[in-house]
Amino acid sequence: MIKDYQMLSGIQKVAVLFSVVGESLAMSLIKGLSKTEVRKIRSTLKSMGAISFSVKKQVMEEFYFGFLSEQFNDEKSEDGPIQPFEFLTALNDEQLIALLDKEDPPVIAMILAQLEPDKKMLILNKLEPELKGQVLIELGSLEGIPLEGIIEVGARLKEKSTYLPRTADFSRGGAKEIADMLSGMSSGDQERYMQTLQNENQELYASVKTFFLTFDDIMEKFPNDIIRGLLNEVELDILPIAFKGLDEEKVKELKDMLPGKKQAMYNDDLGEKPQPKREVDNARKLFVDAAKAQEKSGAFNLEDILSGGEMVE
Repeated sequence: MIKDYQMLSGIQKVAVLFSVVGESLAMSLIKGLSKTEVRKIRSTLKSMGAISFSVKKQVMEEFYFGFLSEQFNDEKSEDGPIQPFEFLTALNDEQLIALLDKEDPPVIAMILAQLEPDKKMLILNKLEPELKGQVLIELGSLEGIPLEGIIEVGARLKEKSTYLPRTADFSRGGAKEIADMLSGMSSGDQERYMQTLQNENQELYASVKTFFLTFDDIMEKFPNDIIRGLLNEVELDILPIAFKGLDEEKVKELKDMLPGKKQAMYNDDLGEKPQPKREVDNARKLFVDAAKAQEKSGAFNLEDILSGGEMVE
């Protein structure tokens, strides 16, 4: 009895399909077979002997996935085939699994229909038994989904995929790598990425937060002695710009931490003028960079501060 699906050749898989659905239906589904090819399939099927149920099931799943993929790819627009899921080809296995995390069964089924057989089975095998059953059921009704719905789902998942961690971010210690990656982004992209991470993976979000340092973290969580040191690391003219948006009491508290000479030279006029958000973000980034440099030198442990542990001044 044939029990190993991986050992089947292409013609043997077609022969298994013939045995399961019958020759007439199989030929209507697999168009373009010549009489010679049909004879080879019949001969192959006779020589194969008994075939296990699991092997038949895998052959049917592979064929069905491929059939659905053709249905989606056959949809046309004025500019050619519509390919709302083309972005999937750039994702690795871990990213695909992360992309489908917390998605509903119809969406997972729709994505599976676009993937190569080995990736389809990889995703299916990662699903919980109950969810796996629901997804397989949904696969049977995908043809009823309107093209507009397919395009909408594709666009949403493409946007979601842009905030997936890179390959290296799935390794051990990945939370710190993600935090390092975020440090090179604009503040707007940082906020969007972290919001997506919070919505999709609370555990990873919490881990990243213990390494991802922001200006607000420095103002709210850092002990005064460390902030005092940072104020001396950043150029004096940068301070009023970085402090834009803070309440007056906080600004006064920060100015009081400066040495007397720097307090006298502090440019209050610059702090009162409106500043472009880009300039404020850049000024605050200098604070963050200074804090990271001090941590690297061993002045403090960032994880201890950001994880909420008790700090003694």
